[in-house]
Amino acid sequence: MIKLLVDCFGGDHSPQAPVAGALAALAKNPDLHLILTGDEAILRKELEGKAYDAARLEIVHAPEVIGCDEKPTDVVRLKRNSSMMKAIILLRDEDDIAGMVSTGSTGALVTGALVRLGRIKGVIRPAFCPILPTMDGGIVGICDSGANVEVTPAHLRQFAIMASLYMQEVYGIKNPRTALLNVGKEAEKGDDIRKETYALLQDTDCVNFVGNMESRDLLSGSYDVVVADGFSGNVLVKTTEGTALELLKKLKKDIYSRTLYKLGALLMKRMFLEEKEFMNYQNYGGSVLLGTSKVVVKGHGSSKAVAVEKCIEQAYRMEVSHLSGKIEEAVARYEHYED
Repeated sequence: MIKLLVDCFGGDHSPQAPVAGALAALAKNPDLHLILTGDEAILRKELEGKAYDAARLEIVHAPEVIGCDEKPTDVVRLKRNSSMMKAIILLRDEDDIAGMVSTGSTGALVTGALVRLGRIKGVIRPAFCPILPTMDGGIVGICDSGANVEVTPAHLRQFAIMASLYMQEVYGIKNPRTALLNVGKEAEKGDDIRKETYALLQDTDCVNFVGNMESRDLLSGSYDVVVADGFSGNVLVKTTEGTALELLKKLKKDIYSRTLYKLGALLMKRMFLEEKEFMNYQNYGGSVLLGTSKVVVKGHGSSKAVAVEKCIEQAYRMEVSHLSGKIEEAVARYEHYED
């Protein structure tokens, strides 16, 4: 039985989306056991009238909610009864709990995970790795995307190792093509950090390093993993998502601008719906925090039920594949600089 925690408060659609996503995940995975954290009375009310296996679902009362504007270090010290911190503490203290999912404050989750859970042995810094769809129908992971603004070449090499293992073990991508985000494809491009990282990745035999990648090629389908510092990676992901959404809005506006366009769109309605689903980030789960001692998945704050279900599925697959142990074994093979 795989036991996971779901933080049910803090997101835009809480607690409805976390509860609905949790029930959907339970229905699909008979060996899954979930623990919901949050205000018990509210969660009980949300569960009323819904069909589920009560033997595989628990509630842990946690009446406090963390706001996105609260200082993460204060949250860790002062809000131990919040739904997020209660989940983190349970995850740390209970050996049979494998991981957790949250759509709450990113800063609080990262700080709480680092302070309370710690890192996999040998990992310098954990890193976020979200997934985006590519134009050939595949996916690409971006690591890091917000956890580490300042990095060293040793950090970036570990991000490459962890993300490559993640894409291979969780998504079944053999020998993932791994690129370094840079201002040009040539080996000599970029600052000293990128140049040194390029050399390190060439000498990392457990990573299928294919060279530098320019940001415009992210969704091309030519790469399975893109390695970046947290600042650049976060900008890359949000710019890509925002551009896709704005293009959809413009397309819709243009279609409704002329009767002829409307008629054409009617004939292509099914295709437009398929494209909308293809670009909908809700279908791709959350951003996993690679390198923590136990599984942590951060869902988008606006996650709906399907996104939460996908986040739970990600955490489930990470535990089933024994990803943490494989990361520990892989990073131990390479020397690194200490922080």
